[in-house]
Amino acid sequence: MNTLQEMGYSSLDSNEVVFPNLGIDVHVEQTAFTIFGIDIQWYGILIVTGLLLAMVFAYRNMRRVGIDADRATDVIIGGIIGSFIGARAYYVIFNWSQYKDDPAQIFNVRGGGLAIFGGLIGAILVGYIVSRFRKVAALPMLDLCGVGFLIGQGIGRWGNFVNQEAFGCNTNSLFGMSGGRVREWILMNYPTGKLADGSAISADVPVHPCFLYESVWCLIGAAVLALVLHKFRKFDGQIFLMYLIWYGGGRFVIEGLRTDSLMLGTMRVSQVLAILLCVTAMIVMLICLSTVKRMGREYVLYVNTKESRALLAEADKRSEEEAARRAEKKAARKAQQSGEAEKILPDDDAEESAAEQEDAAETEDNT
Repeated sequence: MNTLQEMGYSSLDSNEVVFPNLGIDVHVEQTAFTIFGIDIQWYGILIVTGLLLAMVFAYRNMRRVGIDADRATDVIIGGIIGSFIGARAYYVIFNWSQYKDDPAQIFNVRGGGLAIFGGLIGAILVGYIVSRFRKVAALPMLDLCGVGFLIGQGIGRWGNFVNQEAFGCNTNSLFGMSGGRVREWILMNYPTGKLADGSAISADVPVHPCFLYESVWCLIGAAVLALVLHKFRKFDGQIFLMYLIWYGGGRFVIEGLRTDSLMLGTMRVSQVLAILLCVTAMIVMLICLSTVKRMGREYVLYVNTKESRALLAEADKRSEEEAARRAEKKAARKAQQSGEAEKILPDDDAEESAAEQEDAAETEDNT
């Protein structure tokens, strides 16, 4: 394999990221800007951006699956809280040696350290609990989340690019990359130049940009699943199962390239979990498709049920009542402004009348 020196990169500073075979050399600061003395990291900005885009998609498509957006808002908020707690907890558990001597660092997430699978587990658990209280159908909500997760993950993975993490083993492929912090990480964690499986790893050779592979895979998946949601969905929960299959299959392959995986002994935790989710989801989806086909017209999507229609009708009624209240308030303000104007007009008329009387008196005197 060609080394970075042979490709013309004799040294790289900490914020420099290069794709030698593409001729790309960029400097990327982890801090986007500082406000009130607090550094705002690109990592967080990208995660929030992905989250907001996922929410936009969900809200635009809620009626399509028969869900009242007002009720679903609480589910989304609960899911977001659960996802961040789960993502951090998952990462900390499988990197406990990094935090055991300084537990306060568990709460320092600005530099990274969020695991997608942990976020997925946390979001589903908390979101499901809230959905039970708010009478939101779980399976249609999961269908929206399936597409939303892929959107969020596809955008959020670029936070790994900024932090120079989530990379793989050495490669001379077209998309091979390196960076100052990539080299430092390899030299610190693999000083012998050997991975756990005995294969070689060098800080002087480009590595697989696993974050890029996963980002592209997720965004393509989001487009595919959105199309199925709009035109080809056969049963509630189908899109979420397709998400598990799509993401799980891709993650299994990509995770096998990584050198910074969360490990449990000699196993890559995320790779094992990815293939289990993928295979399980495939089996469940085949069973569901067979059941729906056997039921024929007896199976009805939630959006076509009496419950969904009643909840949406209730939501429409609330919207109409709210619009009527706003119209009444607007009319009241206008009437109040009109009343104040009428109070001013009599005063003006009185002044005009007094002036006319003075003119008449002057005329009489002159006569």
